[in-house]
Amino acid sequence: MSEARNVLGGLLQVCSASPLTGFTREGVCHTGPHDVGSHTVCAQMTEAFLDYALQCGNDLVTPAPEHDFPGLKPGDRWCLCAVHWLDAAEAGVAPPVILDATHERALAGIALGDLKYHALRYPDYPGPDDAGA
Repeated sequence: MSEARNVLGGLLQVCSASPLTGFTREGVCHTGPHDVGSHTVCAQMTEAFLDYALQCGNDLVTPAPEHDFPGLKPGDRWCLCAVHWLDAAEAGVAPPVILDATHERALAGIALGDLKYHALRYPDYPGPDDAGA
């Protein structure tokens, strides 16, 4: 398997080891033929997004140990399905994106500009407001 790339063209970074995320629960937003939901967007959970997901029938807060799912809380990072992240963005509740941990395949359905607009502000990527983008 070749080295996975992120949406910025660099090597895909870890999204979260606690809670352990990813389609294969390796902490990285890897994807492959069995990942029909394309869990490629690394995002930091917010209360607004978790509430929205629950209203849409996607319960991300209740633990499901039988699926190695701890339940999420605001501040946790998680690999989201690209289409679900985009739906949340269109509803105005998209959680912030960690660009270097978001798999390049997310770009199949989401514009890079949209991901950058919602990027979590951190020193390596200050975001469009700070970078003059």
